[in-house]
Amino acid sequence: MSRIIDIALDDAGLPPPTPEIEQERKVAIFDLLEENRFDLPKRDDRVVPDGPFRLNLSIRDKRLVFDIETEDHSRAAEFHLSLGPFRQVVKDYFQICKSYFDAVKTLPPSQIETIDMARRGIHDEGSRVLRERLEGKAEIDADTARRLFTLICVLHFGG
Repeated sequence: MSRIIDIALDDAGLPPPTPEIEQERKVAIFDLLEENRFDLPKRDDRVVPDGPFRLNLSIRDKRLVFDIETEDHSRAAEFHLSLGPFRQVVKDYFQICKSYFDAVKTLPPSQIETIDMARRGIHDEGSRVLRERLEGKAEIDADTARRLFTLICVLHFGG
């Protein structure tokens, strides 16, 4: 049961997302809840609760906050990650996404595919950064990291 069963994004105070951003958010949450791997590793002598987990993701004081609860809403863990390592890759991701959304309206499929490949490459880089930042705090697989990176981008959109 090492998985996320519920996810909430604290987007209070952020501007409303564009339709494209809202769609990215919905798809990422749906895909994440359908299939993911998320576990809290044992640290020192502390007892680590078993999953499944509920994840509350937010940005507070310019830090990415993972607030994790058990299925019955008991506190499991909380950790804060600096946003610094994510800034450039998020910026690059938004730029390539804008190019992609514009391309879909006017360019031929071969050019759209080229932009989409670049978008996936930047997305992979963001998920790699996330996995590095979570090392020792949470264990996630590559697909879970990709979906969580999308949600981080959604939170960054207003931040």
